[in-house]
Amino acid sequence: PPPRKLAFTKQKTLNMSNNDKYTHPLTSRYASDEMSKIWSPNTKFSTWRRLWIALATAEKKMGLNIQQKQIDQMKANLHDIDFEYARAQEKKLRHDVMSHIHTFAKACPDAAPIIHLGATSCFITDNTELTQIKAAISEVRGKLVRVIDALRTMVLKYKDMPTLGFTHYQPAQLTTVGKRASLWLQDFLMDLRELEHLDQCLMFRGVKGTTGTQASYLSLFNGDHKKVQDLDAEVARLMGFNKTIPVSGQTYTRKVDFHVTSVLSAIAQSANKMANDIRLLMNLRELEEPFGKNQVGSSAMAYKRNPMRSERVCSLARYVISLTANTAHTHATQWFERTLDDSANRRMVLPESFLAVDSILLIVNNVVSGIHVWPHVVNKRVMEALPFMATENILMACVKEGGNRQDLHEAIREHSMEAARVMKAEGGDNDLLERIAKDDLFSAVHSTLKDIVNPKLYVGRSPEQAEEFVKSEVDPVLKKFADVLSNKAEVQLKV
Repeated sequence: PPPRKLAFTKQKTLNMSNNDKYTHPLTSRYASDEMSKIWSPNTKFSTWRRLWIALATAEKKMGLNIQQKQIDQMKANLHDIDFEYARAQEKKLRHDVMSHIHTFAKACPDAAPIIHLGATSCFITDNTELTQIKAAISEVRGKLVRVIDALRTMVLKYKDMPTLGFTHYQPAQLTTVGKRASLWLQDFLMDLRELEHLDQCLMFRGVKGTTGTQASYLSLFNGDHKKVQDLDAEVARLMGFNKTIPVSGQTYTRKVDFHVTSVLSAIAQSANKMANDIRLLMNLRELEEPFGKNQVGSSAMAYKRNPMRSERVCSLARYVISLTANTAHTHATQWFERTLDDSANRRMVLPESFLAVDSILLIVNNVVSGIHVWPHVVNKRVMEALPFMATENILMACVKEGGNRQDLHEAIREHSMEAARVMKAEGGDNDLLERIAKDDLFSAVHSTLKDIVNPKLYVGRSPEQAEEFVKSEVDPVLKKFADVLSNKAEVQLKV
């Protein structure tokens, strides 16, 4: 009956341990400690306090009656946050910012009268989120640069290795393993440029007041517009920003969040495309992602080596891509100077977007750095398809030696059809070259047949393209981020 069920639930709640509560897999299983820390309660609420300190410091500089000892007391309690007291206050006040104002005031009573002076809640929440976004962009950038560096190594290592190209997942002209990897690398390089642009364009909300008019600050400074402008710039400077948004309502425009998640979505798209290719190539046994000595592929099929890491990339990427629609809807449905229906949503979408992309890049780096290419398998598949591709070259060589083009064409057609039938109907090897070698009509090329079907003759400019791309596009970027690459520590995944 319902009464007994409610009593049971209440009893369980009172005795809940950590294992009785939901734990977010992004922080417990996938993301780095560095990214988790950026979105942690300690970072969030200490940034709130940094903002209150910056505001008081700037207001004092602009001439308000604020004592240095008040600011010093605030600085001394920057990280001394009484979370239990704050939770009790929020339960009472139903207002997160006010609860932490009271908590901070309790820790530094001398500063209590000037904490949050002239500010609205969004001065704290929006500026904190922008500060967290800026730090998270830096963390993503470092991991993205390492992925680009790992792919650069792969491109150059395998730039000369012919492999079967695929269009529509059907055999097509040859490329090289390195040239294919350069396509993945190019996507990530484009993502880095967009991430850099986002970082350069990210502006601080600053001190804008309840509806963005700065009316409260204008009142504090007795109508002095210059001081209000200087206050806005000074708080931004103290928080590490060189520019504030020119106009706002109570919040910064939520289109910023859409731009942020769009760039993160782009990174996820690149990773998903690469991981899908790797999954397909693993099925062909041409390459494999890293596989631990004691790793288990299947609880039932002990022989399995599943592309678990690449599958995880695709799974997380799909989630990140979906969040872009979320931020688009949030921006589109804001009313006038602000509504609060964005708040609960953004507490999840912003950190989760970054945590998921952080996780993706860790896995991608791990996969690319430890990827294993099987040259004999790659070459075997090439040689299954290459005889068909080489027939035009064979035909032209015979014609040059006096052969009849039409007779040669018909002979090649007949031999090709029969070779294909053997492959499909009998599961046999491609014996087209053997057939041509036994046909006197092609005697002009019998001595050079092996040279004609050298795979390296059919990859076009793949090696040159890969090398030129790395030299002209990739290396200048990596040189810019040499400090990021100075730490060559091996990427270790949690699971």
